[in-house]
Amino acid sequence: MKKHILTLAILLAGFVATAAPKAKSANYKVDGTASSINWLAKKVTGQHGGTIALTSGGLTIANDNITGGSFIIDMNSIKCTDLTGEWADKLIGHLRSDDFFSIEKNPTAQLNINKVTYESANKANIEANLTIKGITNAITFPAAISKKGDIIVAVSTIRIDRTKFDIKYGSKSFFESIGDKAIEDEFEITVNLVAKK
Repeated sequence: MKKHILTLAILLAGFVATAAPKAKSANYKVDGTASSINWLAKKVTGQHGGTIALTSGGLTIANDNITGGSFIIDMNSIKCTDLTGEWADKLIGHLRSDDFFSIEKNPTAQLNINKVTYESANKANIEANLTIKGITNAITFPAAISKKGDIIVAVSTIRIDRTKFDIKYGSKSFFESIGDKAIEDEFEITVNLVAKK
C-alpha cells in the first residue's frame, strides 16, 4: 500500500511540474537616444531645471512584467534649460563642484531596481537603490508602464532627498539662518525610459 502511495505522489509531482507554466523571460536594452531625464530643483526665490543623459542600462522582463534592471546616468551631461550663456555656465559649474555632485570625482550615477510591485497592467511601484557621489540609498517611486511589441516605455517622477547623498549646500536642515538663499532638500527627476528587446 505504501509503495502505491509513493508511486502516486511521484506521478502527481511530475504532473504538477509539467503543468506549471514557465515564465517567459527576456532582457531589454535601454535606448539612450529615445530615453530622457529632466531634473527640477527649487529654492525660496525660484527654481531651475534641465536635462541629463541616460547612457546605458537594461530591464529584465518575465511574463511581460518588469522584474529588475539597472541604469547608468552620465553626470557630465547635465544641462540647464532655463538659463543661457554665462548664467547657465555658472549654475552648471556649481552643480559640478563639490558643493553638489562632485562630478569630476563621480562622473556617473546608477539606479538598480530591486523589486517591482504591479498595481495594474500599467501601474507599478518600484523599489530601487540609487547611487550618487558613491553613496547608495534605497528609494521607492511609482511608474506608468506600457509595452508595444518589442518596446517598453516607463515614465516616472522621482523625488530625491539630496542630503542623503551628502549634498547639503543651501539646505535649511543644516544651515538654519540661510534665509531666502535656501534650496529645497528634495529635487525631482522625470524619467522617460525606452527599452527595446
